[in-house]
Amino acid sequence: MIQISNLKKRFGKFNVLKNINLDLKSGQVIALIGPNGCGKTTLIKSILGMVIPDNGEIVVQGKSISGQWMYRDSIGYMPQLGRYPENLSVGQIFNMIKDIRFKHVQIYDEDLYHSFRLDGILDKKMGDLSGGTRQKVSAQLAFLFNPHTLILDEPTAGLDPLSSEILKDKILKERENGKLILITSHNLNELDEIVNQIIYMQEGKIVLNKSLKQLKIDTGKLRLTDAIAQIMREELEYE
Repeated sequence: MIQISNLKKRFGKFNVLKNINLDLKSGQVIALIGPNGCGKTTLIKSILGMVIPDNGEIVVQGKSISGQWMYRDSIGYMPQLGRYPENLSVGQIFNMIKDIRFKHVQIYDEDLYHSFRLDGILDKKMGDLSGGTRQKVSAQLAFLFNPHTLILDEPTAGLDPLSSEILKDKILKERENGKLILITSHNLNELDEIVNQIIYMQEGKIVLNKSLKQLKIDTGKLRLTDAIAQIMREELEYE
């Protein structure tokens, strides 16, 4: 569970986050969507401790993250573009991350490791991998330590259709296991299949925060793409 209260962040003259309040509960797959520059990345980086807010509080599993860093062990993060040492092999990357995140008792989640058949490319250098294969490595690293929270930034970008389905099945499985999964994506059709909560941001504010089911009822639309398009049109008309 993540609770965000009165979160604000400004970069120079740009007011990037404007009093964000969210209650993200476990057992949910939540889509964080909105146009480029709306504040999604800054919000995610604030949760991860990579950006320090000007005001407000973030609470993870009942504890404030202010001045803390150990809480990150319970979050799996998959960036949109994973950057790794080009000269290291896939196997060396896995071993390095395991050493960095070492715990005395650790049961690794290697579902994606086997499903993506990463065992067959352990000797390949990261610099020689395609973008899609890098995504597979990033996905496995995000799930590897069995975190209670997963933050996935454009997780299926570059993946082939079969690999995308494998990842979506894994996301749904972890939702059933009671985990909180926060996803950013521009592929709304894909989100329609896996999310049950929608958060829509615009110009640093939360414009919409409701269940996918309720959003479809309110807009009278059957697809998430159509529902969001209607919300955007209404916002423009209101302005």
